[in-house]
Amino acid sequence: MNDVKNPLRLGVIVFPGSNCDRDAGAAWAESGLGEPVFLWHEEKSLQGVDAVVVPGGFSYGDALRAGAIARFAPLMGELARFAADGGLVLGICNGFQILCEAGLLPGALVRNEGLRFLCRHVGLRVETADSLFTAGYRQGQVLSIPVAHGEGRYACDDATLDALKGDDAVLFRYCDPSGAVTAEANPNGSRDNIAGIVGGPARNVLGMMPHPERACASSLGSDDGLALFRAVQGALEARRGASAAPSASGAVLAGSAAP
Repeated sequence: MNDVKNPLRLGVIVFPGSNCDRDAGAAWAESGLGEPVFLWHEEKSLQGVDAVVVPGGFSYGDALRAGAIARFAPLMGELARFAADGGLVLGICNGFQILCEAGLLPGALVRNEGLRFLCRHVGLRVETADSLFTAGYRQGQVLSIPVAHGEGRYACDDATLDALKGDDAVLFRYCDPSGAVTAEANPNGSRDNIAGIVGGPARNVLGMMPHPERACASSLGSDDGLALFRAVQGALEARRGASAAPSASGAVLAGSAAP
C-alpha cells in the first residue's frame, strides 16, 4: 500500500514530441501507486524521484531516427547516473528506442518489417518472472498489451542475442493467444520475437515496445499492464523499507539509488 503521506514519486521525462508522458503519469497515479513528477528534458536534476519512465511518443519528431536526438538531452546524463547506481528506469516505446541509442540497453529499434505504423493489441509472453519488473507475472503468462510504433523492430547481432538469452534478459516475446512464439505473431519483425528486455547493473533498466500504461484498466481493453507497475511499486517499497531499517550496529542500510 502506498504511503499517502510520503508517496512513491515516479519521474516521467518529457521531450518535445512526447505524447505518452501523461498516460504513464495517469497509470501510476490513478492506480493508487504514487505521485507522478513530470521532468522537462532540459532540467539538470531528477528531483529525488524514486523511479523514472522514459515515455513513448516521437521525441524531436523522430528526426534522423527514433531516439537519436533525445539521447543528448541534458537530463539523460542524470538518468545514466541514476541507472548506474541501480535506480529503476522504464523505457516504453520511444523510451526503449532512446535507452538503446544512449547505450543503456543493447541493440537497436529499426523500421517495422512491413514499413507500416502499427497500432493494436498484441500478445506478449512473459519469458521470466525473475526481474523487478515482471515479478507480478508468471513465466509463460500471456498478456494483451497495445503497440503503437513505426520503428519497433528489435535488432541486434548474434553475440548480443546470445548474451540476452544467457543472462535471462528477454522479458517479453510476441506470441499468439495460446502463447506460441511464431513468425505470424511477430507484428514488426523483431529478432527472436523480442518485445522487451532488461539490463543495467542490477537488472534495473527495462525497455519494451508495447505500452503497459495503456493497459492498466479493463475499460481500456486490458489491465494486463497493471501488474508491471505494481511490481515496480513493490520493489520501491522494499528499498524504502530497507533504507529505514536499522542494522545490528544501529547504522542505516543503503536503500534506493540517489539520483
